[in-house]
Amino acid sequence: MRINSAIQAAIDLTAGAAGGTVCVVTGQPFDTAKVKMQTFPNMYRGIVDCFVKTYKQVGFRGFYKGTTPALVANIAENSVLFMCYGFCQQIVRRIVGVDRKTKLRMAFLQVHHLRAVSGPAVSVCLTITHFSSDLQNAAAGSFASAFATLVLCPTELVKCRLQAMHEMQLSGKIIQGHNTVWSVVKGVIQKDGPLGFYRGLSSTLLREVPGYFFFFGGYELSRTFFASGRSKDELGPIPLLLSGGFGGSCLWIAVYPVDCVKSRIQVLSMAGKQAGFMGTFVTVVRTEGVLALYSGLKPTMIRAFLANGALFLAYEYSRKLMMKQMDSY
Repeated sequence: MRINSAIQAAIDLTAGAAGGTVCVVTGQPFDTAKVKMQTFPNMYRGIVDCFVKTYKQVGFRGFYKGTTPALVANIAENSVLFMCYGFCQQIVRRIVGVDRKTKLRMAFLQVHHLRAVSGPAVSVCLTITHFSSDLQNAAAGSFASAFATLVLCPTELVKCRLQAMHEMQLSGKIIQGHNTVWSVVKGVIQKDGPLGFYRGLSSTLLREVPGYFFFFGGYELSRTFFASGRSKDELGPIPLLLSGGFGGSCLWIAVYPVDCVKSRIQVLSMAGKQAGFMGTFVTVVRTEGVLALYSGLKPTMIRAFLANGALFLAYEYSRKLMMKQMDSY
C-alpha cells in the first residue's frame, strides 16, 4: 500500500521522537561532562576527573542536570529532523533527476541479480550507484537540519545553562544559580526577552548543517558497507548500532570546535553580554589556545557512538513497525 505524505511524515516524526528519547537516556551523563569541560576547561583534567568532581560536589543527579530540556530538545530536534529528512529526500531526488517513486536508499537495487552473470562491471556500477545515493541522503539530512535548528536552539540553551550552573557559581560569574528548568526559562525571558532563547543560533546552524551531512553520510555509507549487496532494510540490530555510532562520530569530529564555541556563548551569556561566534572563537584561540576548542572531546565521542547507535536503532525499528502496521490495513 502506498502511504500518503501526511502519514509518512507522522511516522517519521514519531520514529524520530523515539530515537531522540533513547539518545538522551543513553548519553546524558557524557553530554553533561562535555558541556562542563567545554565551558570551564581549566576546572577539569579529563573525563574521569570531571565525573569524580561532579559526583562529589553535586551527587549522581549532577550527571542528569538538564535532562528535561535535553529530552525536549532531542525529541523536538529528531522529530523535525527525520520528518523534514523525508521531505528533503524528495527535493534532492527532483534536483538530481531521480524518479520520485524510487527510494534513495534502494536506487537501482534491481541490478543485484546481474552481479553473478555480468561480473565486476555491474558490481562497480552498483557501488557507484550506492555511493551516489548515500551522498544524496547526506545532502537531504543537511538540508533537514536547518529546520531542526529552530526548535533545538532554545531547548539546548536551557540544557547547557543547567549543566554548567554549578561551575558558573564556583567561578564567581554569577552569585546565585537557577537550578530548575522554569527558573532558567524565567531568567532568560526577564533578561533578554523571547529572543534570548536564540543566543548561539548562528553557531548552532553552523554546527548542524555541515554536521548532519557527515552524520547521515556516515550512517548511510556504513549501512552500505554492512549490506554488502543486500537491501539495507535487512540489516540486523548490531550493524544498525555500529552504523549509527559511526555516523554520530563523523558528525562530532567534523564540527566539535563549533559546538565548543556555541556552548560558551549560551552558558557565559548568563553573566552578561557575550561576543558572537567569531569574537568568542578568536578569544578562545588567543587566550587558551586551539586545544581549548577540543575540551570535552573524549566524553563526546563516547556519547556519540553509544547514543547515536541507540538513536538509529530505535528510529529504524519503530519506523519499520509503524510502516508494517500501516501496510496491514
